[in-house]
Amino acid sequence: MTLTELPPAVTVPDEIARQIVLPEGHRNDEAVFKAYQWMRENAPLAQVKVDGYDPLWLVVKHADIMEIERQPAVFNSGGGDTPGSHNPVLANQAGDEFTKSLTGGSLRVLETLTYLDPPEHNMVKDIATEWFRPASLKKWEERIRSLAREAIDSRLKPGVNDLDFVKDFALTYPLHVVMTLFGVPAEDEPRMMALTQEFFGTADPDTQRDDTAALSPAAAAQQWAATIQDFYTYFDALVEARRAEPLDDLATIIANARQADGDYFPKEVAYGWFIAIATAGHDTTSSTLSSCMEALAEHPDQLAAVQADLSQVPDLVNESLRWASPVKQFTRQASEDYVLRDQEIRAGDRLMLLYQSANRDADVFEAPDDFRFNRKPNKHIAFGYGPHMCIGQHLAKLELRIMLEELLPRIASLELTGERKVIQTNFVGGLKNRPMTLVLR
Repeated sequence: MTLTELPPAVTVPDEIARQIVLPEGHRNDEAVFKAYQWMRENAPLAQVKVDGYDPLWLVVKHADIMEIERQPAVFNSGGGDTPGSHNPVLANQAGDEFTKSLTGGSLRVLETLTYLDPPEHNMVKDIATEWFRPASLKKWEERIRSLAREAIDSRLKPGVNDLDFVKDFALTYPLHVVMTLFGVPAEDEPRMMALTQEFFGTADPDTQRDDTAALSPAAAAQQWAATIQDFYTYFDALVEARRAEPLDDLATIIANARQADGDYFPKEVAYGWFIAIATAGHDTTSSTLSSCMEALAEHPDQLAAVQADLSQVPDLVNESLRWASPVKQFTRQASEDYVLRDQEIRAGDRLMLLYQSANRDADVFEAPDDFRFNRKPNKHIAFGYGPHMCIGQHLAKLELRIMLEELLPRIASLELTGERKVIQTNFVGGLKNRPMTLVLR
């Protein structure tokens, strides 16, 4: 089909576009999933214009996201460290302008995989690829299991436990695991937690920093930049410490990585790795664990089935990842004209890849709005796809599997109580509060 033969684009109602694009639209996840469904059924690929944002193609179908993600040369993530570069983390126009004012015109605010394209992406990814392979992670399995048991024993008691599962349990276990393997002292974990919540909660009033201009158009970018600087300050000392005295931890591998010429990578590369691990390395896992427990409370028959056969826990983990999809989106930019789903994408156009929507695509998943712990096949893309597929996916699955293997056999009953709340973000996040009564044997 030639460009002149392409069908006319479908107009997306403003309320649908705003529900998906704006952070405040995600306070109501039920409404967001309904908006995704409307898009999949009526405008599976459409460009929208929301006030304050660049025009965006909303990519809601599983196959389209995979087609985009497997072609980084056509749909780039960062576009280089130059003026006119693309921001893969969606910000409003005021936020992008604020970022460029700090960087001399570039939107590459972090030297991390998210902002890089091949071949530079491959070079930086190779610094720690081996550490994250399943075979390499086996050495940590018993340590992670002991941390899971410790989390259960220290935060839950036999009998009735009335708690906010997110705040009182789910947030702390993945953080402690990642920081332990990473090499960050336990006493610094509260600081890492606070910075992570500020990093991902830039649009949530509950996590706004005191040094950010409240409600200004550029507030999210200001908080993002300030939080990154705080991370830099902390991790600079960690880089120096591991170069002076290497240890058997991930921080040592990253801090001591060298380029082809034998020189260390710039410290900013280490900072980028450290920030990614210290934020996404635990926040996404805690979101998935919380969503899993909420779903099991809503489906006691499925809880009983897994308890009766713990060999099904890996399938439960996969369904929980599909169900939660804690990374809601990344954006890409077309480097050339391209026809996708009979729509004309122009060079320079931005595309918002909506992983949550893709993981509810009826073309791929039978009864996609049902939670099925033993779903097979389960071709979710909660970790993305292609070169940017999450490097930490095997660690996340390992943490979740071990925790569920340890926790589920102890549960006598599970009941949801109180009001659930979702973090206000269009980027990475999930449940903010999930009160429940957990009765342990």
